[in-house]
Amino acid sequence: MYRSGEPRRRGRRDPRAADARSAALAARDDAAQAFYEMDQAQKYLAGRLTLLGDLDRAAADRLRPRAERADGGANTAALDYITVVDSHDLDDEERAAADYESARRALEAATATLKRASSELEGVTAAIVPEMARLEGRLEQLAPRLRAARESFQEAQEAVAAAEEAGMRTEEVTADLASVQALLAELAAPGLGGLGLQGAMARAEEARDRAAALAEEARGLAVAVRKTRNDLASVRTRVQMVSGRRERVDEAMSVLRRRYSAACWQDLQGAPNAIAQALERALERIAETERAAGAQEWREVSRGLSAARAELKDAERRARAVTGRVEELEEAERDPGRPLEQARFAIRDAQRLAVAEPGGPAPRHAQALDALVERLERAPGLLQGPHPDYWGYLRELRAISARARDVVEIIRDERSP
Repeated sequence: MYRSGEPRRRGRRDPRAADARSAALAARDDAAQAFYEMDQAQKYLAGRLTLLGDLDRAAADRLRPRAERADGGANTAALDYITVVDSHDLDDEERAAADYESARRALEAATATLKRASSELEGVTAAIVPEMARLEGRLEQLAPRLRAARESFQEAQEAVAAAEEAGMRTEEVTADLASVQALLAELAAPGLGGLGLQGAMARAEEARDRAAALAEEARGLAVAVRKTRNDLASVRTRVQMVSGRRERVDEAMSVLRRRYSAACWQDLQGAPNAIAQALERALERIAETERAAGAQEWREVSRGLSAARAELKDAERRARAVTGRVEELEEAERDPGRPLEQARFAIRDAQRLAVAEPGGPAPRHAQALDALVERLERAPGLLQGPHPDYWGYLRELRAISARARDVVEIIRDERSP
């Protein structure tokens, strides 16, 4: 009989507690196995869905919502499992039988949830199987692709001949068409020219696409003058639009200098001059294009227009960088906690995966994640003082998130068979 002042028998001194602990440990092993199987099913589904997306994006898109639901359920189940394991210290042999019983029930519930999640993942994977079988059947379509390539080549020849009759220069198009003819000759060689089925199909598509592009180019020669005039007008209009944005860039730089520390805008201070130089180069390319059009050098016309557009794109990118920086800094100033929580979530995701490694997290992964936690805790310090470095704060949090994702990829690569 239990007497006042006499310690209760607990843990290994209590046979009931010992039996309860053994049952809890067995439940923990079962849960770990279920978690491992679910993780494998999750990774396998992700791989198969990626492969399906590479072959048929529409088919993958149809299955993706279901896969995302299954993946979300698996992530929730994994989090619940980790929470249960962390909440019950079964290595302590001095606990009461009721504690071990509670742990066993929680672990059994987590195991059931993990198994349901695995079943959902496997169901989506099974739905991918007939899609893959259908795609494999399409590999028999080499002959139609070869026929399409030859027809495209014939159309290109006719378009080049028509352009020549109209008095247009076609030397460059004709030379490229000869290279397409060489591709078709290779496909007609015995044994598909040593390319194999997949290589031959890819080469047939290449020949078809290149011939179609050349046919379009040859047909376009007849209307090159009008098209060039329109394109030049469009590019000039774009120059004016970018020029008009320079004032907004100057205003944004003024805001950055007035309201934020130098660390937040020093890398952008050369943007206004760079934009002006890009606009000047774009005008030079436009002048070159006009001269090429007068000489019917249509390839040069295309290259000149592309170069002018590239300069304008660079100017627009720099302008967006300045105005976008203001928006990012203002958002961080309004709610500095949001990017912090995003980085914290990335670390926790990596920690969950690391903890699930057989035998626990590898020391190198644990050390890397611990270092990220320390960096995360130090990051708010960048916002202290009269001139907070919001940009450094955002960059540090983004770097932390990127490093956490790198750890996740490393762990998954190491687990891959």
